[in-house]
Amino acid sequence: MRIFIALDIDSEIRERIARYVQGVRNFAPDAKWVGAESFHITLKFIGEMSAQDVERLKRELRSVESSAFPVSFGGHGFFPNPRSARVFWVGIRADERLQELAARVDAAASTLGIAREEHGLKPHLTLARARNESGSPHQRSRPGSSSGSGFERVQEKLQGLPEPEFGTMTATEFFLYESKLSPKGAQYTKLERFALRTAPEEPAEGQ
Repeated sequence: MRIFIALDIDSEIRERIARYVQGVRNFAPDAKWVGAESFHITLKFIGEMSAQDVERLKRELRSVESSAFPVSFGGHGFFPNPRSARVFWVGIRADERLQELAARVDAAASTLGIAREEHGLKPHLTLARARNESGSPHQRSRPGSSSGSGFERVQEKLQGLPEPEFGTMTATEFFLYESKLSPKGAQYTKLERFALRTAPEEPAEGQ
């Protein structure tokens, strides 16, 4: 089983980003565009894992504690940089609780012998990749890749326009996902939900 851990995205925000993609994707027809159903905020990618280890991982993730927090989506950029653009992304803004959640998920997974992350989380939502690119923000540009990445026209069209804003959601849960690869692209299945703490409701007046 191919496994990763992520936050899901509210449907309204997902739809806004999908409409934005529809408006720009024709300017980079050779890129690999991510379908709206694949939008999520990856906290940790694990890879292949046996069904038995998946059950062990679920138990570890149930012990992860964090409070709910707001997440905003807006702006855009390119990895590793605009001149050597290999990945086109939308920005994700959140307070320190997103980083803390990713670190706790990483620590929980490490109890199963899964390697810890070498880099801190760089939250972003990948919209498109140049062909044969992984989408990692830590991937180095290849020699001679400073031009012809396929995103030049996208950059031209976006230049001078206000940065897009797609809205804010409250992250109240995260999920363990299975990813199944197929010729039509990856298909994602939620294996288990893990709730984040929400603030207690204030008592009504007079109680």
